[in-house]
Amino acid sequence: MGRMSGPYLIRGSVSLPEAELMWRFSRSSGPGGQHVNTSDSQVELRFDLAATEALPEVWKARALERLASRLVNGVITVRASEHRSQWRNRETAAVRLAALLAEATAPPPKPRRPTKIPRGINERRLREKKQRAETKRGRQARDWS
Repeated sequence: MGRMSGPYLIRGSVSLPEAELMWRFSRSSGPGGQHVNTSDSQVELRFDLAATEALPEVWKARALERLASRLVNGVITVRASEHRSQWRNRETAAVRLAALLAEATAPPPKPRRPTKIPRGINERRLREKKQRAETKRGRQARDWS
């Protein structure tokens, strides 16, 4: 079918090292064609995040912390079985892993600096609130007797 379209960029110039990717193939579940029970089209991609040298230490520590619930002995696993072809499932799994690592290694967002509400805006709000109360008070039924 052709060569895979790697390297898969995580962020900047850092990409997934082809040598550190562990592939496993098995039969996909669900409906298929005539050779559905003989072709191994489901792909399981494993990447040893704890032992990799491809990521900078800061990124690796961040990813290990953020993906802790998904890791098994420091290894992250991604499955793909959407397509009937193994090659397309390999592409999907690799892209999914790269996106997962990109999100996990992203720097934390800058803390929000609270802003002060300008005095004029607050005064206008209170003035409108008083006007509204006055309008409602004018609607109340009065006993004129």
